[in-house]
Amino acid sequence: MCVFCKIIKGEVSADKVYEDENVLAFRDVNPLAPVHILIIPKRHIESINDLADSDTELAGKMILVAKKIAIDLNISEKGYKLLFRVGDWGGQEVPHIHLHLIGGVKLYENIRPWTNI
Repeated sequence: MCVFCKIIKGEVSADKVYEDENVLAFRDVNPLAPVHILIIPKRHIESINDLADSDTELAGKMILVAKKIAIDLNISEKGYKLLFRVGDWGGQEVPHIHLHLIGGVKLYENIRPWTNI
């Protein structure tokens, strides 16, 4: 079982900022910026490559949840970054789809000086 599924089940703690019946959002433990939230589906889907046409609503919901959180955290007006990493070469570290909401500071193309990715 992946760490995100353990968070969903309550076996691993997380600093949650949003939850409903389909989606959970929590603060990243290794933030790239002052605001770094991970938005995940509660149903295990390994990567974007594993999404089906029937997951269209869920994928859209993740983006709309990111928008809501950005508004709630007062970063929407100045801007923020949304990022999906896919597979090993895309930098995906956890085999469970997750949308990164990154903001709270001016972000550049490669997010530096916050990280060396």
